[in-house]
Amino acid sequence: METQPLEQPAIEFRNVSLWFENKAALNNISFTLSDREMIILTGASGSGKSVLLRLAIGLLKPDAGQILIRGRDIGLLGESELLAIRGGLMGIVFQEESLFTGLSVFDNVAYRLVEHGWTEQDTQRAVGEVLHFVGLDGEDEKLPEELSGGMKRRVEIARALIGWPSIMLFDEPTMSLDPIMAVQVLDLVMRARDINQISSIYVTKKPQEISYLSDYSAIRLQNDEIAVREERHKSRIIVLDAGQIVFDGGLTEFHRSNSPSVKRMLTLEHGEHSTDGPYFQNPWDPTRRLHERLL
Repeated sequence: METQPLEQPAIEFRNVSLWFENKAALNNISFTLSDREMIILTGASGSGKSVLLRLAIGLLKPDAGQILIRGRDIGLLGESELLAIRGGLMGIVFQEESLFTGLSVFDNVAYRLVEHGWTEQDTQRAVGEVLHFVGLDGEDEKLPEELSGGMKRRVEIARALIGWPSIMLFDEPTMSLDPIMAVQVLDLVMRARDINQISSIYVTKKPQEISYLSDYSAIRLQNDEIAVREERHKSRIIVLDAGQIVFDGGLTEFHRSNSPSVKRMLTLEHGEHSTDGPYFQNPWDPTRRLHERLL
């Protein structure tokens, strides 16, 4: 009997290095993101997190090493092939606000599909589906200036999820949001991970988010509705320090690690994330939210 080949990892970095002006932004990075896995990527500012994401989606090229997306070395691909990967296989939510201010919510979300020649009928269907996913039904004709910060972020997530790519990259998507909006965004990320089974790398500097994404999961109920409940997810945590991986493991090992870089992440000065802290310390406080609530 012929042996079936193993499914290719979503992303694989092999000894990847990148320098800016003779300074290493990333130094000999190797890791694999498996299918349907989430990696939570953390580290201090300037440790190389955002650079890693831009390498993964082909916006930057490494000076050494290989980056494989579903087994394909993207360093060997032409620009049209890279665009095809970004247009169908991968989506990214950038740290900075990136909506087109002169376009409606619908046109912002549909932009990638139009660029890749989708029909009007298929585009209408796909946009409606993803706007429903992020809870923005009926908001498709609004301009970005008419939206709150949390709504803008949900539009950006919808734009990245359009066409349902199998790999998602999130670059600190809750950075500028208030705690309630931040949790809503995290719940969408969790739903994409657990229900849609999207492989993902989630970048954050917030220890509270690391615990939340690791301790809770989105589940499908018997009535086919989706809820979030306390249920440990097998997320991996990777810590970068000065462009190198200094930790790679689960949440329990993360909290027990003696690595100075990990301890620094877990003992941030009080007030550094003061707008997040009280809410995330006990996000399931019944005075704030239900233990299991529908998405």
